[in-house]
Amino acid sequence: MNRTPRLVAAATASTLTLALALAGCGRGDGTGTAAEGSSELTEGPATGTIEVWAMGTEGELLPELAERFEADNPDATVNVTPVPWESSTEKINTAIATGEVPDVMQVGTTLMSGFVGLGGLAPTPEEIDPAAFFPGAWDTTVVDGTSYGVPWYVESRVLYYRTDLAEEAGVEAPETWEDLTAFAAGLQDAGADHGIALQTRGNSTALMYLPFYWQAGGEIMDDAGEFTLDNDAQVEALEYYSSFMRDGLAPPVLVEDEKVQNFIDGRLGSFVSGPWERANLLTTAGDDFEESFGVVPLPQDVETASFIGGSNLAVLADAANPDAAWKFVRFATDPATQVDWFEISSDLPAVQAAWDDPALADDDAVAVYDGVLETARSTPAIPTWAEIEHEIDLLIEQVVAGDLSPEDAAARMQEAATSIGTGLDRP
Repeated sequence: MNRTPRLVAAATASTLTLALALAGCGRGDGTGTAAEGSSELTEGPATGTIEVWAMGTEGELLPELAERFEADNPDATVNVTPVPWESSTEKINTAIATGEVPDVMQVGTTLMSGFVGLGGLAPTPEEIDPAAFFPGAWDTTVVDGTSYGVPWYVESRVLYYRTDLAEEAGVEAPETWEDLTAFAAGLQDAGADHGIALQTRGNSTALMYLPFYWQAGGEIMDDAGEFTLDNDAQVEALEYYSSFMRDGLAPPVLVEDEKVQNFIDGRLGSFVSGPWERANLLTTAGDDFEESFGVVPLPQDVETASFIGGSNLAVLADAANPDAAWKFVRFATDPATQVDWFEISSDLPAVQAAWDDPALADDDAVAVYDGVLETARSTPAIPTWAEIEHEIDLLIEQVVAGDLSPEDAAARMQEAATSIGTGLDRP
């Protein structure tokens, strides 16, 4: 689950059939298969009642989109139940255990494997084309070689920076790791207390750190499903990441509640975050503040990479109306509907074709994410990932604090992940 961006656009909705055979998308060879018994998309309009659970802001806004689906499918009724994110996992687990499930539900990308492990999600129909979506987004639907949902909206991490401080310092937006260090130092010399802010402790530290590991050439797992966390790329990334705090370019502890105001006040020169942060800045400082900051992709080392998150739409294995449910999912992930949903919610489309629409392509604040999303990666879709991520969080915190060397941290990451395992039943 991830936070929701707030941007602006316009478009109209329509539906079209996504076709081609399912091709899965593991991080290895990029192929996969549909499970036995996977649903098939039928022709004709949807009928009957479709129960949908959606979380947070999406749950509040989805009824507007549902009305458009009902207009195209007059014999169908869509009932949307908003569910708070903080109680969603428990509610869904209970529903799966009792069989009292909705037909469709929104699933945070990092939660997919857990619900699959409970046997709660239906395999994705073969007719839905994985190539229509950003590769990293499709990856989040694939658990042990089988897709169990469809990407709905996406988000990624980019670098926000104060353009006035950069101009005063005479530094350009960074493109490499070396550039980023000099950039942060320059912003600090121009008057910021800290040139950059990075997560150093608590939940989500790993999600901010992992792009640096990927940029250094690292992989979390190999093609055989084995963890690959103890390597030179890990050591390099940990050393580089922690250098910002060690050298005083970043605060030793990021206080999230102070980040936006410090950035607005010029006490913070840059930070890493997602598309939702633009709305936070403009809501706090006013629309005129948009002239004071820029947004660029994260700089690269040997590779370009960022984290991809967002939400998927999944049909429940015990859904009462699976045929209509998949038709609703197909409607919600049609390129034109994706642009329309962007107008309603500001959620960034997971379907690549939607980004050709002028509503996104002509908005510089949004268009920057298009290129980022093409190479953004997801964390492994395994039931144990939350547990492994927690261990990585703790180890990064120790490296930043100077209590553990990058070499020892890399070894311990590998030990922890191997000990915990994937939670998947492999032959």
